[in-house]
Amino acid sequence: MHDFQPYPMELLEFNPFTKIGKEWAAIVTEVDGKANAMTASWGSVGVLWGKNIATIFVRESRYTKELLDKSDTFSVCFFEDDKMHSTLNYLGKVSGRNEDKLAGARLHINHSDGVPFLDEAKFVLTCKKLSTTLIKTEDFNDPSLKDQFYQDNDLHTMYVGEILQVYAR
Repeated sequence: MHDFQPYPMELLEFNPFTKIGKEWAAIVTEVDGKANAMTASWGSVGVLWGKNIATIFVRESRYTKELLDKSDTFSVCFFEDDKMHSTLNYLGKVSGRNEDKLAGARLHINHSDGVPFLDEAKFVLTCKKLSTTLIKTEDFNDPSLKDQFYQDNDLHTMYVGEILQVYAR
């Protein structure tokens, strides 16, 4: 296992448009010793309700959603540039419901205060769930979003998590 150190949140400097949107991240959660990870290319970080938060979006069909709904915590794991892109692509295509995709991807789970994260990450946000909101197409102000992203009606749920700690290795 790698040695991760707490990193002061106020010193964190990264471009979320690049890190999340282009290089991608992995969301990790765990229930009853069963961890799962999935790729994320949608999300945000910021401040809400007076707390530092990370917002993630998970489709209804994803196994990770089943686990997130039963867990109080999750992590958002970032990697060095785009060196893990093929691994993250695999995490996005294979379901942990059907196989141990962490083993298939040769990834390892580490923990901090009970929150699971990927040991291969460069830096990690550990989070406590604050809010769970189903995104409904009838709430779209721009109806073209349904046609563009939800033709199959596999909607996203938005999870807002308070960032408990930032870790770097």
